[in-house]
Amino acid sequence: MSRLLLPLFTLLFMTFAIPVNAANNDETVDTPTSTAPLTHSQTDILDRPLVERYILDELKLLRSEQQDLERRMIVSITDRELSVADKSLNYANVTVTYFFYIIAGVASLIAFIGWQSLREIKMNTAKLAADQLDNITEQYESKFKELENELKRKSRIITKNNRDIEIINEIHTLWLHAQGAQTPEQKIAVYNEILTIRPGDLEAMTSKADAAMEMREFNWALSLCNRVLEVDSNNAHALYQRACAFACLGQEDRALSDLQQAIENSVSFREVAANEADFANLRDNPRFDILISSTES
Repeated sequence: MSRLLLPLFTLLFMTFAIPVNAANNDETVDTPTSTAPLTHSQTDILDRPLVERYILDELKLLRSEQQDLERRMIVSITDRELSVADKSLNYANVTVTYFFYIIAGVASLIAFIGWQSLREIKMNTAKLAADQLDNITEQYESKFKELENELKRKSRIITKNNRDIEIINEIHTLWLHAQGAQTPEQKIAVYNEILTIRPGDLEAMTSKADAAMEMREFNWALSLCNRVLEVDSNNAHALYQRACAFACLGQEDRALSDLQQAIENSVSFREVAANEADFANLRDNPRFDILISSTES
């Protein structure tokens, strides 16, 4: 339980600590005539850098611990069911044995008075006991077979989940390699590996478009962004990257349209756009000034 509470306490601490620090930093700056937005403190915590990755890591840890708990529960339940079945068989065996002794005694008494021979009573009793044991054995064999099938099904699920966890860990490692890459070419090589493991990964494709923009391959970045937006038309990162590509290609209207949609989907891009070097061609455009302004209409 403590392992589950620790990530939640850490997340709550980050939720309340970051806005307080941002507010303190804003109070120390003496800008009485400035109208610049306090975008960092006003943005939702899910739009801040690395918070989504942190939440995904915590969810992955919770999922792994849940699967481990499920495996332990299945093993415990199986052991209990096997113990109950063993006790039931012992109970049935003892019951039949005492039943046989009682019938044998009664049969002996009846044979003594001349109603039926002891041999016939023993044969009939043995037959009855065998029939009862066969019925009990068939019932428990059927239950054991159902239990075996259920265990096989659970094992397949656990194996599949383990494979998914391995893939997630491998992709996470590749993301760490991409963050440590020094050149856009190295980043693109890592993103290609991620897309090989998980084809159609939108985050990898948008990051690849970002690396293409660093290489000044505007048409390539534009193509990657279009592929992402075909799947998710509201992807703010892809809209922002496509706006950068359009701006560098001289298509100002399309760049401003994509930038507007990106800011509407994620307000954090307003501050990023204000310092974006790719928007140098849009600095004199009044519409661009309105988009990067913090005043809400």
